[in-house]
Parts: sequence; structure tokens; C-alpha cells
Amino acid sequence: MKVVAIVQARMGSTRLPGKVLKDLEGETMLARVVQRLSRSRLINGILIATTDRAADDAIVEECRRCSVQVFRGDEDDVLDRYFRASQLSKAEAVVRITSDCPLIDPEVTDKTIAAFLNRQGQESPDYASNCIVRTYPRGLDTEVMTAQALEHCWRSANQPYERTHVTPYIYEHPGEFKIHSVTGEEDFSRHRWTVDTPEDLEFVRAVYARLKGHDAFLAADVLELLDREPAVLELNHSVAQKTLHEG
Repeated sequence: MKVVAIVQARMGSTRLPGKVLKDLEGETMLARVVQRLSRSRLINGILIATTDRAADDAIVEECRRCSVQVFRGDEDDVLDRYFRASQLSKAEAVVRITSDCPLIDPEVTDKTIAAFLNRQGQESPDYASNCIVRTYPRGLDTEVMTAQALEHCWRSANQPYERTHVTPYIYEHPGEFKIHSVTGEEDFSRHRWTVDTPEDLEFVRAVYARLKGHDAFLAADVLELLDREPAVLELNHSVAQKTLHEG
């Protein structure tokens, strides 16, 4: 089965415009995500799904610099962008990752993919995710779905938030899909490692600065750092997560 990670990216973030090209210790956030996903053992290809707006020409240039495939599509209909990107890549399974997660852990991502693949031939899951029941820090989110499930979602979803957020139709219609939830041994869901605000960016920059020279760091290394330096947690502790309907 060809497993392709499709990473959505655009310059037009509402709370932190241009965040995906912000610097993290000499590399853009987008490059950091690509580098970390490249260490996955189970992903066969990586594709960046950006928009056809002129502002996102900069993302296309960064993809060329990083030697990663790129697809351009509708800004607001992200589900359509994913579906068409999956067709371009000839993916049989799609791994959904967002470009504002520069601490994405390839081992956590592989655990989610493995749970999806290992159940093939048993219950033949359509979708596996480590964020249905949250135990991992927000920012390690990994969703895996069959190409058929993505197409079903693309054909059936008609609410604006279902098109913007790609997968709500799947987990809000469990009767139409076989869904598998992946959880960790401990609950670290209180941690916020995604980037949506200046405070979030300050947090991940602090993590990268402290783990400089250890580019292959994993989630466990970040947790150990935060145990040693709890003040780093305070950098974005007050940031509220947007709801699905906020976009």
C-alpha cells in the first residue's frame, strides 16, 4: 500500500500570517515538518498541498528548495485540495499532517500508520487517528485514511467546516466508516505544541533553541526538556484552541 503524507500549508493564517515560513533555528517551519516526516519508516512520499493564491507562491518556492512535491488548489475547500493532491500522488493511504506542527514526531506518526496498516485484513479500517481520543500533545496529530474513504468524504461532506477541516465528516459519521483510535500510554493532551499564535511560535522556538544540535529529537525529549524547564510551558499556556466552526 502506497502511503503518502499530505501536508496542508498556506500563508494566510488568521492569527499568525506567514507562520509556515517562520524561522526555526535556521530552517522554515515547513522545512522542519518535512524533515521530521522524512524520518518516518512507513511513509512512502510527502506532498505539500497549498493554495492557488499568489501569496502562496512563496510556499511553492520553499517546496522546490526542500525538493518536495507540491500541489495547488482551492484555499477554502481544503478537502478538495486533499482529494486532488491524493490523486496526483496516486496514494492508496493518505496521512494528513498540518504544517503548523514543527514538533511532529515520526515515531508517533508511524505508530498511527502501523495501527492502520496492521488492522488491514481484520476490520479493514477506513480511518485511524491519534486525536479522536487525545492523549498526545496537540501538535503530534496524525490521521490516516484510505483513498476510498477520502473520496467518500469528498463526495458527501457539504458543510463549510467539513470542507475546511477535511476529516470531520468521517468521525461525525461513524456508521459510514470503520474508525480506529490510537492512544498513548500516558495522557499528555494538556500540552500545546502546535503553532497558531505568536506565543505558540515563541514556545516552539524555545524548544528548538534548547535542543539545538539534536535535530532528531522526539516527543520524549521535548517532555524531558519541559520537566527540566517548566517555565517554557508558560510561553503559550494561555492560548485557546480554535473550534472547528471558527475555521
